[in-house]
Amino acid sequence: MNINKFLSLFFTVLTFLTFTSCRNNDEDDSSPETKGKLQLKFENGFNNLGNIVLNQTTQTSSSGQKHKFSTLKYVISNVSLIDENGNEFKYNENNPDKGAFIINQEKAVAGIVYVDLDEIPKGNYKKIKFGLGISQNAYLLGQNGQAEFWEKAKKESLTWFWAAGYIFVKLEGKYGTSSANTEFMNHTGNMGNVTANNTPDLYREVTLDLPTTARVSATVKPSIHILADFNQYLSGETALSLSTTNNMAMGSNQHLVNVTNNLTKMFKVDHVHND
Repeated sequence: MNINKFLSLFFTVLTFLTFTSCRNNDEDDSSPETKGKLQLKFENGFNNLGNIVLNQTTQTSSSGQKHKFSTLKYVISNVSLIDENGNEFKYNENNPDKGAFIINQEKAVAGIVYVDLDEIPKGNYKKIKFGLGISQNAYLLGQNGQAEFWEKAKKESLTWFWAAGYIFVKLEGKYGTSSANTEFMNHTGNMGNVTANNTPDLYREVTLDLPTTARVSATVKPSIHILADFNQYLSGETALSLSTTNNMAMGSNQHLVNVTNNLTKMFKVDHVHND
């Protein structure tokens, strides 16, 4: 074989291998089995004051009551992503060990608390859904179904001492009329089996539209920036005032049902990055 025929054959083989490799890479990225990652960014604030600084940021409610937080924590779980065709991907549904997260303002970095999700199917997602708290279906799995998350929640003081169950939202701080100087503690959450105990179920699901499509792929990791407006706590759908009758409320009494319903409406997606 002369040198010209050899070079011709060599470049033919090289071109074929390069084409095949590119095609395989394209097929891998477009395959339904392709998985990617997604990040949630939770920013807790008062919409007219910006990010909440614990023990500092003081808000005045619609009823004229001043309040500030020393503790601000809540649990999210059962994250779902809904694509442009209405298909829903459920991220570790009712599996707290892998699918429940604690949003603790004390651990915010530049006002943001980060949640990283992996093994997300490639897709163009238009909505996000998540639970505030832990569902009864998850809780009733018992310790074997949530041992790891139970320990995490316990370390964060998000479990009840006197009854089995989780604290869903933990708000503590001070309040008052002319100044915030009286302590309050509002801890919402279920206590045990709500059906058996005939108590309100405070687990809530929130569905949010995304202003920009989150395009998950093997090479793109979107981040969804979620704002939580804590004006909703006392100045939401039901205007609330703290007093000696409810400033140390824990569980699921009517005041905390109202708090839960208010807080369910505090979330909105500010923007989406596709990086």
